[in-house]
Amino acid sequence: MRLRTLLLCVLPFVAWGQDPPLMPRPRSVVSGTGHLMLVAPLRLVVEGPESERVRRGGVRWKARLADRMRSDLTDTGSAGGTFVYVRFSTIADMRDIRSDGSYTLEVGPGAISIMSATDLGVLHALATLYQALEPYGDGWGFPEMVVHDSPRFIWRGLLVDVCRHFMPREMILRQLDGMELVKMNVLHLHLTEDQGFRIESKEFPELHEQGSEGNYLSQSDIRIIVHEADLRGIRVVPEFDLPGHSASWFVSHPELASAPGPYAVETRFGVFGPTFDPTQEATYTFLDRFLGEMAALFPDPYMHIGGDENNGEQWKADQGIQAYMKTHGLKGPQALQAYFNQRLYVILRTHGKRMIGWDEIGEVPEDGSKVEPLPRDITIQSWRGRDGLVSAARNGHDVVLSNGYYIDLCKSAAEHYLNDPLPDDAPLDADQRTHVLGGEATMWAELVDERNVDGRIWPRTAAIAERLWSPGAVNDVDDMYQRLEKVSAQLDAIGLRHKSGQLEILRIIAGRDEVSALKDLVDVLTPVPGYKRHSLAVHTTSTPLTSIADAAVPDPMTARRVAELIDAIIGGASLSDVSSFRYLLGTAEMSSDDLPCCQDIARVRSALGQRAMEAIDALLTPTSMGPGDCAAFQKALDEAQGPFSECLFADLPAFQRLFEAACTRPR
Repeated sequence: MRLRTLLLCVLPFVAWGQDPPLMPRPRSVVSGTGHLMLVAPLRLVVEGPESERVRRGGVRWKARLADRMRSDLTDTGSAGGTFVYVRFSTIADMRDIRSDGSYTLEVGPGAISIMSATDLGVLHALATLYQALEPYGDGWGFPEMVVHDSPRFIWRGLLVDVCRHFMPREMILRQLDGMELVKMNVLHLHLTEDQGFRIESKEFPELHEQGSEGNYLSQSDIRIIVHEADLRGIRVVPEFDLPGHSASWFVSHPELASAPGPYAVETRFGVFGPTFDPTQEATYTFLDRFLGEMAALFPDPYMHIGGDENNGEQWKADQGIQAYMKTHGLKGPQALQAYFNQRLYVILRTHGKRMIGWDEIGEVPEDGSKVEPLPRDITIQSWRGRDGLVSAARNGHDVVLSNGYYIDLCKSAAEHYLNDPLPDDAPLDADQRTHVLGGEATMWAELVDERNVDGRIWPRTAAIAERLWSPGAVNDVDDMYQRLEKVSAQLDAIGLRHKSGQLEILRIIAGRDEVSALKDLVDVLTPVPGYKRHSLAVHTTSTPLTSIADAAVPDPMTARRVAELIDAIIGGASLSDVSSFRYLLGTAEMSSDDLPCCQDIARVRSALGQRAMEAIDALLTPTSMGPGDCAAFQKALDEAQGPFSECLFADLPAFQRLFEAACTRPR
């Protein structure tokens, strides 16, 4: 029997109900009122070409379902069980960034069907099914539904900086699992930086031997990462930052720099002077050999050259470079960098690669310099503002948005979620809009290491993944947060460490295994946003990342719940037993024995919570807060402004709203 005929037999029409809590939200979901119970064995019946992606994806999917159900789903060949009928036509070529990732998923009372053009669509459908699994009575199953789904953007990326703090292969591999679950498809590896040269070169082994302090990804590591990424429908784009951010190159090759050495791997963070010398042919001979080696290692059609934050100081200070610029009609550092980029463009094309770089590579000097703009087939990654995206698209360049997706800035998931690469009012015509490929979350690593990096990436990046996959009209923040909590638990279940890594740091801080009181406090704290931590304390590559700020996460769930509770009370919610919320509001007793590291923070939090309870009592009863009570509340608010150990109370604005409601109420 043909697969489609069988599907029509086992998937009769059903009545429709509420959508399951999926993330990203599919393009179209029609939900039924019933559900399909999952009964072992679980069988995938596949019609299509032999695909390692589908085979390995099915094994991975079954194992994860079995973990959640705590049940063996192995297909032993016996009769019965749950059938998943899979039909696809083509094995996607990951070198084609426009490979079709759409799929149709049908869950009926008798079986499940997946239909897609490529094996990428099969992986996306399996991810949707994993998220849809729910307990029903004594068992587990899937809601009846018909899903028609396809991505809004073709570039849905995550940048991982493995340089400023080294990130080993295992860290990168687990991010691939998270990316697969939320349907992201580009892993961008930032591999060279002032603080480290993090990839093995066989052509120039001295680069990683002298520029990495022994911490680098071997070529074997890269091949494993590339292969595992491909199995999950994820491309791997390497970045070699040029001509600036390059001190680690010059530890072994000072002759390529624009000023005499010696050079050392940088231990501080910021923008530094060491820069490649674009005026000598030896620079291009060297880069041709190196980039050719890397082109053979990374199969993706794109290679990222960085190109950002070159301060030009070494170029301005060198008389030889200045003379070269004058001879060639280059009137400033921007023009010299444009010339350098032209040379790199030719090198990359020779090795079959397309150039991608940060905003700066698309800039054309307006000073009359004799330099042409780069060809239109370069891709711009816009990091400085939306104007860069608009300008690139208008000039005919493909563009990827990262501005607004800098997850290292510790902003809320809501802020990232509402940052649309292509809103309805974008000042671009229909043709220009086709150049907006999507977006990329960026995890820069000044203040993260392998232990706490997952807590900076997840779960907020799932909100970015939805913005890049789902229709633009899917933008309900409250609904997003409800689903984000569920996907956070699912990410934890498949091996991400945003929860367990935090507990490890808390145990280090506390010096013992029992950290429940400390976690309660940290769960309402968030690291100061932006790059303000650098102004509060000195941070280097050797600074231990084991402080309260390293354990705290951006946009903590507990703080959001506190804010929701306070706003409900302000809005007139009737709460019969407010004392039951004292723990959530942070007024539980916090003894010095429980929190020896954070007594000042605990004291301030307790005082704030106590004043909040007084304000709530006033709002829920006919009594009013007098001038003395309001002054005491204001004092508690002032003391709670922080920062405390490079953290802030994430829910403090809600306490401010509570104060205003209680103290402006007519007496």
